Amino acid sequence: MDALFSSGKEGEAVIELKISEIRRNPYQPRMEFNEDKLRELADSIETHGVIQPIVVRKAVKGYDIVAGERRYRACRMLGWETIPAIVKEMTDTEMMELAIIENLQRENLNPLEEAMSYRQLMTTLNITQNEVAERLGKSRPYIANMLRLLNLPNAIRQMINDDLLSGAHGRTLLALKDPIQMEGAAKRAIDEGMSVRTLENYVKSLQEAPAKRKQKQDKPKFIEKHETMLKEQFGTAVEIRKKRKKGTISFEFRNEEEFKRLISMLEEK
Repeated sequence: MDALFSSGKEGEAVIELKISEIRRNPYQPRMEFNEDKLRELADSIETHGVIQPIVVRKAVKGYDIVAGERRYRACRMLGWETIPAIVKEMTDTEMMELAIIENLQRENLNPLEEAMSYRQLMTTLNITQNEVAERLGKSRPYIANMLRLLNLPNAIRQMINDDLLSGAHGRTLLALKDPIQMEGAAKRAIDEGMSVRTLENYVKSLQEAPAKRKQKQDKPKFIEKHETMLKEQFGTAVEIRKKRKKGTISFEFRNEEEFKRLISMLEEK
């Protein structure tokens, strides 16, 4: 990356370019730019100037940004007409790779943007997960885990984009195969502010519930109906045991937090 910003070579001097002649990088992996952080950057640039010039390449009309889109947007926000830049020659592949690497190393992409960047590198450069890991100094399991997020339903991916769930929450939800069940668990995790560990326990309870039902196929239908109703109402596994006129109703909890939640709900009844 240091070589990317070097201005010592002939033809790579820092020059002032008209902002109106510059367009965003078509390979930019970042989908959203935080307005508050852009404003902070704009305030800093207004005070100190653009310390690090952006990097562009010549296009058919004007210039394409290779690196430094946040600085470009901040200067545009300030109403500046020009911005310091270094013009470099590079192929589409080099441009895409450098744009992704800059974002991964210099700016915090959200988990899905990061995952999409890895997939874009693999597809465009025709390389494996191992090769992506080597290029970026990451472990192969890390790359593989990030790519798994792209298997999530769109609704949950949006929750991650909106910073309502973390990438770790998303990977935990992948243990559930049913998209509807996944989305329900995701909404509950958000509503209750579940930690990743708490969500793991909840997902495990959802996975175990069908197995328990299979073991008790001889249970009367009306008992199963009420177990299902209570499970949906209290959000945990419920078992009803009835012998003649006596019986028990058991609520499952896996930690202190779950226990307190159930007690609170029962006290409200």
